[in-house]
Amino acid sequence: MAKINDYYQKKQLMEKLSEELHQLEQDNVLKRELEFEEKVRSLMKEYDKSPKDVLQILGAIDPSVVGTKAEAGSPTGRPKRPLKTYKNPNTGEVVKTRGGNQKVLNEWREKYGKETVQSWQQD
Repeated sequence: MAKINDYYQKKQLMEKLSEELHQLEQDNVLKRELEFEEKVRSLMKEYDKSPKDVLQILGAIDPSVVGTKAEAGSPTGRPKRPLKTYKNPNTGEVVKTRGGNQKVLNEWREKYGKETVQSWQQD
């Protein structure tokens, strides 16, 4: 009986989604957005441009539209910190981190001392 219940639940869900989709299709705002999208895609095809090309063009017109990768990574636009690798000679364990506040590094610093752990940094 579980399968039949599952069937009717999915059927009701499908009907409900179909109703919602029909209502969306009647929405004038959505119609305009879909029309705009269609025209943009048509222009992209006509001029053989990709979405990336369009974003570059829009970014040239208004730089606030498209951020750089550095801006997306951090709110200040700073470059990422360099990746540092530490290898514990006692255990052979390797830790890679971009910051100094790493759990394993902190444990090592407590156990072996800050200077000792710093000497384990590899280039």
